[in-house]
Order: sequence, then C-alpha cells, then structure tokens
Amino acid sequence: MNFEDYRGVWVFIEEKDGAIAPVSLELLGAGRQLADKRKTELAGVLIGENISALAETAFEYGADKVYVYDAPIYRFYRTETYMRAMLACVEKHKPEILLYGATSTGKDLASAVATDLPTGLTADTTQLDVEEDTGLLLASRPAFGGNIMATILCKKYRPQMATVRPKVMKALPRKIGASGVVVEECIPLKEEDIRTKVLEIVRSTTRHVRIDEADIIVAGGKGLGSPAGFKVVQQLAEALGAAVGASRDVVEAGWIGHHHQVGQTGVTVTPKIYFAIGISGAIQHLVGMQNSGLIIAVNKDPAAPIFQACHYGIVGDALTIVPMLTEAFKSALGRKEEADAGKV
Repeated sequence: MNFEDYRGVWVFIEEKDGAIAPVSLELLGAGRQLADKRKTELAGVLIGENISALAETAFEYGADKVYVYDAPIYRFYRTETYMRAMLACVEKHKPEILLYGATSTGKDLASAVATDLPTGLTADTTQLDVEEDTGLLLASRPAFGGNIMATILCKKYRPQMATVRPKVMKALPRKIGASGVVVEECIPLKEEDIRTKVLEIVRSTTRHVRIDEADIIVAGGKGLGSPAGFKVVQQLAEALGAAVGASRDVVEAGWIGHHHQVGQTGVTVTPKIYFAIGISGAIQHLVGMQNSGLIIAVNKDPAAPIFQACHYGIVGDALTIVPMLTEAFKSALGRKEEADAGKV
C-alpha cells in the first residue's frame, strides 16, 4: 500500500431530520485540527436525499470540501447503500483519515466499511491526535474496563478510521458565509440491487430523559448507600430543574434506568454544571463527564479520585450535605422569582 496516494482528513457527515447531526459538527472541529497539523484538506462525505444544501453548513464549521451522494435511494439509512457509496468515494479519492460519529448509524457504517477495506477501525474514541511527520492517527479510548487509556495506531493500512463519541470534541465557532468545494458523486445503484427495504419508520413514543442535552446534571453513585439515599439526588435535581445522572454501579443495582448512566458504557455529557454525589470518580465515569463546564463533588472519602477532577469539592456525608444544598437552592431561587416578579 503506497501511503503517498492517501491524503486528507474526512468526516462522515450524518444527517438527522434535515440537519447535520451535532456529533458531525464536533468531528469537523476535531478534523480541522488534524488536517491543519498535517497541512492537508478537511473533507466531509454527505449521503442522503435532498441534502446538498447541508454542504454549506459543513463549510461554515470547517470543511474545505464536501463529497455529496444525493439520490432517492439514500433517503433512509441502509447499511448496504451507504456502505457502497462510502467505499466508492474512499477508493476513488483515498483519504488518509476517516472519522465517524459513534452513533448507531456511524458505528454501523464504519464497521461495514472496515470489513471491505484493507484497514482497521478504532471504536468509541475519546481523544484524537496525529503525528505531523508520519501521519499516524493517535486514536485513544478507555480499555480494560476503563482502567487505562489505550492509544491505538494503524501503521500498515489506509485510511485510518475511528468512531468518536458524541460530546467529547468541540465544534468550531460557526463562520457564516464560509465556502468550499462541492464534489457531486454518484454510483450505478438501483433499488432492485438492494437486499433490504424500508417499509415503515416507527418513531418511539416513550419519552426518555436526554441527559446529553442537559445544562445541569445531578448524578449519584453507590456512595449514597441505597435507593432511598439516591432520592436526595432526585430532590436536588428537581430543585434546580436539572437532569438526573448515575454511575454504572447505581444502574446495575437497579436504582435507576440505563438511559441515566454517565460514563464509558453510558452517555458522554458536557453540561454547564455537573454534580457528582457519592461518586468515587473511577476512570470509566470520568471519561463521560470530565469536559463539563463546572464539576461539583460531594463525597465522604477525601482521597476519592473525583476530587482530582472537580472544580469544587465537599468532603462529608452526602445524605446530610445534599438536602442542605437543596434547601439553599430552593430559597435562593424563590427569592429570585420574587425579585423577577417585582415583589422585592
């Protein structure tokens, strides 16, 4: 394999409900840094129906070029159609690095593409870097149950591919009016050639808490002792209008549902404020919340690792301290509401 033939950093741009998925905007920001380091271009790959206009948004978030596959056959995501388009694009233009969001679509597509290309795939990456001279992608992710961070290299094959967790990278500030090159691509693909058919899209009617979209999260761990103790977390969250998060141990114990879990095997979050209540701070939890704007920890163990990651820490019994915080916040918020209403 002649590595000189492979140039450029690519991002699979995932479309969701007529807009670019947030994780793809985050990856354009990360990709821009990698491309600048390698002194090469950043390109996006858009696949779908009536999605060409989204290329303008990609340019505004850092892309130099966008390859577009726009046809009715790509209206719904299907592994086979998207895989064929991506394979054709990669084989034709030969990127050095190709990044996907670690969403259900991104992970499915990346693994399918990796089976047909002579290359590997690093899954659920949380850190990215590149060696300027060699072009080696340094894709890091938690390993061995989250106890270490492993940096994985693909030394013998190209493109180097990775899926990247949502919320761990930062999108660049939007540059309104930024422009780039649109390359319209197509391959001879007919509906009768595709083995899977989309008969109906059924959207879930169950409302789940989206903790990855919350500005404030109050998360609890096994240090709270019991489901009854965990209620102090829920009460503080209610007082603040915050989402409730949890450590893996709490979820596995059945105190709260899995969609509240923060960490390596849960959700990665970046709220403005994150309360870690009774959470020791194991690395598998830290990787899911360490980029929060402000981290406040309450734990009775002064040696807990969470105190190395937080901005403010309180050493003490959470079952005593958290109710005091809840009452203080209720009182402060009550005075603010009265002031806003002109009563004070």
